[in-house]
Amino acid sequence: MRVAVIGAGSWGSAIAWLLDSKGYEVAIWARESEIAQTINTQQRNPQYMTDIRYSDRVSASADIAEVLRDVDAVVMATPSVGVRDTAESMKELVGAQSPGAQIPLIVLSKGVECHTSYLMTDILEEVLGNPSRIAALSGPNHAEEIARGLPSATTVAAHDAQTADFFSDLFATEFFRVYTNDDVTGVELCGAGKNVVAIACGVADGLGLGDNAKASLMTRGLAEMARLGQAVGANPRTYMGLAGMGDLIVTCTSQHSRNRALGEEIASGGSLEAFEERTHMVAEGARACRSIKELGQRRGVDLPLTQAVYSMLYENADLSQIMSALMARPQRAE
Repeated sequence: MRVAVIGAGSWGSAIAWLLDSKGYEVAIWARESEIAQTINTQQRNPQYMTDIRYSDRVSASADIAEVLRDVDAVVMATPSVGVRDTAESMKELVGAQSPGAQIPLIVLSKGVECHTSYLMTDILEEVLGNPSRIAALSGPNHAEEIARGLPSATTVAAHDAQTADFFSDLFATEFFRVYTNDDVTGVELCGAGKNVVAIACGVADGLGLGDNAKASLMTRGLAEMARLGQAVGANPRTYMGLAGMGDLIVTCTSQHSRNRALGEEIASGGSLEAFEERTHMVAEGARACRSIKELGQRRGVDLPLTQAVYSMLYENADLSQIMSALMARPQRAE
């Protein structure tokens, strides 16, 4: 089994290590040739997840065609904003009209595309075709803990049961339990929405608002996520599972959560740009709050928490006034 991992960031590096630990041959696509060279010569990523050591089954290249040659599966682990462009660069090798038209594809990126409101699987379907082979993975899965072999569970969502089972078998280990789900829309929307809520929780932590406030944000955030999901046809039960509540809890509370950390930085007077420049990481929630806000407006769904995060990040709104406005919303039944 030869697996291509497209993306050499934290998540791509961790999932490559997991696949390597199962004895698969892994080819990593790194945008920066320096990262690929170091992986090949030192069996480690010099920038992300630097404690990981790979076996000689792992190779890397900045040439995506080389990485995709003769693979049995493709794992997309780029930031959500890069999924479309990256998929376009893969089209000749794994697109619908290519020799690799039947190769299973799974996307680990979490987001909603601005202006189109496409989920990541929608983008792959439009660009690469053959939707039955496409899946998404989402759950409470911080890369830092996966790469240490700590126990975790996740969800693989696909419209085709055989595709879901294929990727469940591909990733499952004694420490990584994989469930399957046919609610692709719900699983992907959960993955995008929980990052927005995590930014709000980080702001609450940064302002010292306490555990009650954070628990309230998480709970009402989950309700907001579910309202949007219901409007686009997602299964409400998905929001109670690993992709929903599970991922929400870990992203809003963990020291590893970059979205929660961004919220803390905003609370201390920092900016999105400074945070991403310092950490060399993309805070997906900052993009998701734009696209989810657009989707909510299209569907006529009230998303006050998403709007609040948008105002914090892009409108220089006063944080204390935003929190006061959320608390002053009209009383209603839960």
